[in-house]
Amino acid sequence: MEITIITGLSGAGKSVAIKSMEDLGYFCVDNLPPSLLLKMVELGSQSDASLEHLAVGIDVRGGEFFEDLSDSLDELDRGGVPYRIIFLEADEETLINRFKETRRSHPIHSMGGISESISRERELLQALRGRADIVIDTSRINVHQLREQLMNQYRSEGKEVLLEISLVSFGYKYGIPLDADMVFDVRFLPNPFWVDELRELDGRDGRVKDYVMSSREGLEFLDRVHELIQFLKDKFFREGRRYITLAMGCTGGQHRSAVLVEELASRLVSSGWTVNVRHRDMHRR
Repeated sequence: MEITIITGLSGAGKSVAIKSMEDLGYFCVDNLPPSLLLKMVELGSQSDASLEHLAVGIDVRGGEFFEDLSDSLDELDRGGVPYRIIFLEADEETLINRFKETRRSHPIHSMGGISESISRERELLQALRGRADIVIDTSRINVHQLREQLMNQYRSEGKEVLLEISLVSFGYKYGIPLDADMVFDVRFLPNPFWVDELRELDGRDGRVKDYVMSSREGLEFLDRVHELIQFLKDKFFREGRRYITLAMGCTGGQHRSAVLVEELASRLVSSGWTVNVRHRDMHRR
């Protein structure tokens, strides 16, 4: 099991880091009491579907249990269980501004105000910071840059960061899919509906595919959409997007849009994408 412990100062971006680990395929548990860390590792390794990647968020919200973390880490070391610690921090001014913006209270209450709470937390985490494998200062970066930094860290170690795309065919007469991030209108292509022997078939049939893709416009359109998606891939990652929905529509959603979705899915799978295909209106005749 690969274990990542995410910790650090409150307001430094731990929630963003946890979400990024989820996008990397980790099973994530936030605000785990340190005394339960060993139990979580044990359950994950002994279950029928053992976890390959586990990420846990641990911080001073654990209260009095936080003191158990050092003992838990020592136990992992003695057991030869590999783990890494990602420690997030920021300067005092940045942390104060973030707490003011979110209007949230600091988990360590102090009569001296938020500044004293931050100082107290730094003292409590000093030893843990010394054990960290990766320390990230988020004072001058935003949430998107933090995500990108974490993703780049794991990419540099040869870990695959997947972007999943859902391709949906639909009929305009039934409305545009509300969950679509991008919508393409393919009603300019030759319509098999007007060919008697193709009318009752759908876009998964080879005869319909041959008819639609026999047009120069169909091939060129498919090439350009595929090129556009490949171009946008890194941009999606940069914005923290891991799931994209692209919809293609024709009049009824039975022929042209279904053909284009199936063809684009085949190309994207060959390019290493994780692809889901859904023909929303194909059953409506």
